[in-house]
Amino acid sequence: MLDVNPQSQDVTALQAMVQSLMDKCKQLETEKSSLAEQFKLALDRQFAKRAESLKPYDEAQGDLFNEVEQEATAPEQTEVVTTSGKKVRGKRKPLPKDLPRERIVLDLTEEEKVCACCQGELHKIGEDVSEKLEFIPAVLKVLEYVRPKYGCRQCEQHAQSVAIKQQPAPTALIPKSYATESLLANIILGKYQYALPLYRQETLFSQAGIDLPRTTMARWVMQVSECFTPLYQRLKETLLNQTVVQADETPLNVLKENKQCYMWVYCSGADSPKASLEGVKNIVLFDYQNSRARACPEAFLEKYNGYLQTDGYKAYDGLAYVENLGCMAHARRKFMDAKKLQGKGKTGKADVVLAKIQKLYALESRIKGFTAAERLVERQEHAIPLLNELSQWLSKQKVISSSQLGKAIKYTVGQWPKLIRYAEDGHLSIDNNRAERAIKPLVIGRKNWLFSDTPKGAGASAMLYSIIETAKANDLIVYDYLVNCMKELAKSAPNIESLLPWHFSH
Repeated sequence: MLDVNPQSQDVTALQAMVQSLMDKCKQLETEKSSLAEQFKLALDRQFAKRAESLKPYDEAQGDLFNEVEQEATAPEQTEVVTTSGKKVRGKRKPLPKDLPRERIVLDLTEEEKVCACCQGELHKIGEDVSEKLEFIPAVLKVLEYVRPKYGCRQCEQHAQSVAIKQQPAPTALIPKSYATESLLANIILGKYQYALPLYRQETLFSQAGIDLPRTTMARWVMQVSECFTPLYQRLKETLLNQTVVQADETPLNVLKENKQCYMWVYCSGADSPKASLEGVKNIVLFDYQNSRARACPEAFLEKYNGYLQTDGYKAYDGLAYVENLGCMAHARRKFMDAKKLQGKGKTGKADVVLAKIQKLYALESRIKGFTAAERLVERQEHAIPLLNELSQWLSKQKVISSSQLGKAIKYTVGQWPKLIRYAEDGHLSIDNNRAERAIKPLVIGRKNWLFSDTPKGAGASAMLYSIIETAKANDLIVYDYLVNCMKELAKSAPNIESLLPWHFSH
């Protein structure tokens, strides 16, 4: 503010003081509005539903609003009359035919097989059969390997040395340990697929009469993760040969690190073989790092020269060799936040953008299952005009930059070259949701086991999450896959190619 005496007779100085006060008031009002928006969004994130879905776009309906410079008014409410009808219940699926079955016959006694009316003998006219599913807890047993030794009696009497024959001991992933592949797979899946911390597994084993400390299980997990290194490296080579790689990162607490650590995820393909394009491999790889710097993706991607799809985090920008690809879902999310601030039942500029983005997603839904070439043709014909229309609308808006709508527009405009790049290749995706879904199991597990103790433990988690999530993305039975992998990796010269998920068969 200007240092002006209010009693001064200098009109120019007094006008400058008033103008300064007015500017200060406007600034405070803007800050107040911004803080109110942040508070409302914080309440919404804490207590409201987090779904970002909108009603399916109807081509016949057209845009929900007239795309003019003024805000759209709320539509008139109409009364909806509903009639109650017969409730249709879903049909229960039959239990699998290959499950073992125990037939329990609840028959009448011989005394009861007499007619109460005439005392005649009853005969069987049919039967009712119902099925119930019985659960039998896991059974633990000890495998006792006996290896008889054989020697030659004649050599024992006359020769200087005696050759003893015996079958070799079975190979084991962890030498001198009583852990079998099935036990190790159960422990690993308990923690990394079902988010069951080792101390809880220790309790479960104790209830079965087995003293298996969590420290022992932790040591086993670390040793197994090291054995999976050749398979991880082979998967990484395949990943870096894909047309597009999606990436994301999430915080990870490591007790014996004095800084915030992160788990990075890099993936390709889709969540299942049915959803992936021909020739594209479904891979999910985690990479533990003790920072969120650009050096982390640089070290992992090395000289990868394809498309890299991420959110708006700037560490991914400026990487050599890659073509950066944006995420439309992140842009849409920011306009969803702006929409929430409009108030219930009200519409505005955020709705205009959401309606346009929804048309883009409707197109993606329609071309799901198309080949890459077919998707490219559809996007060139239909998506590019929609994107150009949205770009023109965004460029004409004049809003307060500190408001949630202003932030959403600024983010989208700043990311625009990366957001529209997906339309130039049929292999690309409109958003980075594949990576967000891939990292979700770790985020859920983190809520249970909370932290890693050491960087080595965090690295083991990255390795095992990678193997499990890649197996799931290829529709494998993860338990069987882990057991077979461990048996093969225990050999002196394992066949790594046979363990790749797309080569593996149950």
